[in-house]
Amino acid sequence: MYELKTKQNDDSVIEFIETVDSPRKKEDAYQLLDIFTEVTGYPAKMWGPSIIGFGLYHYKYDSGHEGDAPLVGFSPRKAKFSLYFATGNPKREELLSKFGKHTSGKACVYINKLADIDVEVLKDLIKQSMTFLRETYPDASN
Repeated sequence: MYELKTKQNDDSVIEFIETVDSPRKKEDAYQLLDIFTEVTGYPAKMWGPSIIGFGLYHYKYDSGHEGDAPLVGFSPRKAKFSLYFATGNPKREELLSKFGKHTSGKACVYINKLADIDVEVLKDLIKQSMTFLRETYPDASN
């Protein structure tokens, strides 16, 4: 049976952020930590070695694959920040059109630095993602 590699753990979020090489990226990571904590109301938890997640939901796909994931999160990767929001949310694209300089994949939104984006839209993306996941997965942490 497949086992998820990215699980919530007790590693220190602060110690992880302190390993970020770039001073600007480290400062942005602390600002993102504050924003996500304030908007979600959840404490930051490490997921795997490099994702900072907030909240929790359990998903189960039609294929039978299931697991736990954070409601939202971010990771200060070497090249860019990865921001994790719900996929399948119809309001996501509308918000991203007002977000600022970014690229996006299926599950992630990538930004170079906090100064490139509208922080108020970031807060809306966080809220909308959490709302969407709670509606989709009623057992998601409230």
